[in-house]
Amino acid sequence: MDRPGRIVWLLSLSAMVASCSGGQTDDLRQYTEEVRARQNTRVEPLPEFKPYETFLYQAGELRSPFRPSAGGAPDDILTESRDNGVRPDSNRPREALESFPLDTLRMVGTLDQGGQSWALVRANDGTIHRVQPGNHLGQNHGKIVNITEYEIELVEIVPDGLGGWIERQASLALSE
Repeated sequence: MDRPGRIVWLLSLSAMVASCSGGQTDDLRQYTEEVRARQNTRVEPLPEFKPYETFLYQAGELRSPFRPSAGGAPDDILTESRDNGVRPDSNRPREALESFPLDTLRMVGTLDQGGQSWALVRANDGTIHRVQPGNHLGQNHGKIVNITEYEIELVEIVPDGLGGWIERQASLALSE
């Protein structure tokens, strides 16, 4: 570039810079002055954390809580629950409704024939069964003990968690 070309180039560059730095930044200056004039907000310090305290397990010589005790009340309870005489009859032939969980069965009505009361129970496969006291239903060895107009009362035999069995009252209410 020759000398007059450089001068023209420098003049045009300075004109562009001057045009950009005009009064168009007054609002920016005003905003920065407002921000500087505001009160400084204090940042709260971080909370202090207590150092971790280690725990030393000192019960190594004691009986493991996962093994039965050598004597005392827990074994007495265990023996008592095992020998209470309650257990399901494994020799009894299974009835059709014993293959369904009790919460899937629905009592849909009652029927009286010849002075005998029957309950109508719908299984989750859609079939309707006629039952009476003495019949079994549900997967927990449930035996029907009473039928009313609105529910079937039964006694289930369930594991007690200690190797024995206990009886539990249950019912099946009439559903709409």
